[in-house]
Amino acid sequence: MNHFKVSRLNYILTGLAMISAIGCGAVKSKDDPVLLRKVTIPEKFLIEGPEEIVFGGDIRVGDLSGNGLIDFLVYRSMDDAHDGGGMKPCFLGAFDIEGNVLWQQGKGGDQPSRPGPVVIHDIDGDGESEVICFFLNSEIECPPNSMRNVLLQIRDGKTGEVKKESAPEVLLACKGEGANWVHQRLLVCNLRGMDSPRDFVVKLGQTVLAFDQNLEVLWSYSNPWDEYTKCPAYIPSVGDIDGDGKDEVNGGYFLLDDDGSILWEEQFGRNMDSVAIAPWDGGQMRAFGSGFGHVLDEMGNVILELGEELVPHGQELRVADFDHSVPGPEMMIRYEGHNPPVMLVGVSGEVIRRFELNDSPNHTGMEAVYWHGSRKPALLYNGGMLWNGDGTKFAVLPGLPEPQGSARRGWYHCVPVDLCGDESEEIIIYNPWDSFVAIYCSANHATEFKTYKSGIRQYNVRLMD
Repeated sequence: MNHFKVSRLNYILTGLAMISAIGCGAVKSKDDPVLLRKVTIPEKFLIEGPEEIVFGGDIRVGDLSGNGLIDFLVYRSMDDAHDGGGMKPCFLGAFDIEGNVLWQQGKGGDQPSRPGPVVIHDIDGDGESEVICFFLNSEIECPPNSMRNVLLQIRDGKTGEVKKESAPEVLLACKGEGANWVHQRLLVCNLRGMDSPRDFVVKLGQTVLAFDQNLEVLWSYSNPWDEYTKCPAYIPSVGDIDGDGKDEVNGGYFLLDDDGSILWEEQFGRNMDSVAIAPWDGGQMRAFGSGFGHVLDEMGNVILELGEELVPHGQELRVADFDHSVPGPEMMIRYEGHNPPVMLVGVSGEVIRRFELNDSPNHTGMEAVYWHGSRKPALLYNGGMLWNGDGTKFAVLPGLPEPQGSARRGWYHCVPVDLCGDESEEIIIYNPWDSFVAIYCSANHATEFKTYKSGIRQYNVRLMD
């Protein structure tokens, strides 16, 4: 029996074992997580990598087929970005929630670093999803760290066929190396005040480029900082911080207005690894940065600075109402780099509590999950577990095998999404070095999938490597 068939059989047996455990009373509470669906990536989409590991690649979610249900897109890139290359997707494979093949474009590829330049979104506002992505132009040879052989594409979500394609010189001219270069993520945003987000930005090293739904360049911005630990956020964040109906771009060391003009630009604390734009004090939209734990307004005024002593290396930062016993929302920050300790910080800057999360291979991957709905405190996902904001363990996700792959890449990513139409979030879990996608819900949720509605927490899901 070949490796693919053995792998598929193991997943089937694992799923049956989980179903059996649920039936035998393993679920102790109506809120406990249960496996709602385990979707095997189609065999034709899999590839064998190092140490005979069979895997699919990084995953994006969205309604590609237009039937109102969630679908999946697996992709791989040419060259490993952490070996000096750029992010150049060369394979895209779409499949539905039953594991059926929808379409395939390209071939081969390596395990991409996350996040990468692939996103599913209705970019033209016609009610149908598109795939917006970089894609390898195999007719051009160039060094791995050059973008000369990259195409910018919009593909039909139902077929994968190219609808629009561009190779603007401002993109092709980008070249770089090091940590600030290898994180390249397309972020959907609304820069022009449209009725739905029809623009996107991408950071390429020191440069941020903005595009519209026709792949026309709206603007570009470059900052002066490129030194490791002293550069802007590897992945910016987008959001409307000034309330004008148009999005700004937060890079931790800069805030760009919707037209690309600089609202502020300053080199705040080191290790500006994670940023956000979110409501904070009295519902005011603020810019967050993990470097020394900063919160700033749209003019660059410091609302809160935790400082280097409290946050020597702010690796990850999430903003949500994690604890209803204190005025919210709160900031959850991983403050000692790639390590388990986190702290919960209130709007006035008080450290509410510190606690240690479970070990995960790279000690990244935190996500706020509204497991009980938006009116209840958010849970914190980390490494196959859910945590309460008070620092206690809520639940371990049942049936997940030990993640395979290297420490940097082999762990479980989390995408929160309401799939059952009850306002409580389910979670999609996957390891890019494996060959399945798992969907978990609480035991008391509906077990039928309802109409999927994509939002910023899905198309701009916060994945880090």
